Amino acid sequence: MAEEFESKAESGASLTYPQQAGTVRKNAFLNINNRPCKVVEVSTSKTGKHGHAKCHFVAIDIFSGKKLDDIVPSSHNCDVPHVTRTDYQLLDITDDDFVSLLTENGNTKDDLKLPTDDNLWKQIKEGYEQGKDLLVTVLSAMGEEQIVAVKDMGAK
Repeated sequence: MAEEFESKAESGASLTYPQQAGTVRKNAFLNINNRPCKVVEVSTSKTGKHGHAKCHFVAIDIFSGKKLDDIVPSSHNCDVPHVTRTDYQLLDITDDDFVSLLTENGNTKDDLKLPTDDNLWKQIKEGYEQGKDLLVTVLSAMGEEQIVAVKDMGAK
């Protein structure tokens, strides 16, 4: 009789890909504590008595801005998140701060909220209210998406 195995965790296989720790450089993306991060500092220690040089990564969470760090033997693999940037035209902003965006194929994307960053929020909201044609940049990684930038394409 076959035993049934039920996984309690997401495999996350398609969300990241492996890369040897010793080859990760500054400004690369890295998965630390299951968060997509951008590496701001890399330092490598010398080979110790147990034979592994260690890489110390200091990185910033690309969505929350929190600083995280990790130490990994340089010969081991670490997870690198698939990070994509997509530009969408802003169509509408609802009363509860959800945005309606025009996708490349002409459909609408209505599942994102305005960013929590006050400055960016204000830029988008004011530009929209002034009738400007706005292009927003959405960063997506590991199943999360967030508006990270806005471009003014001029008046409609």
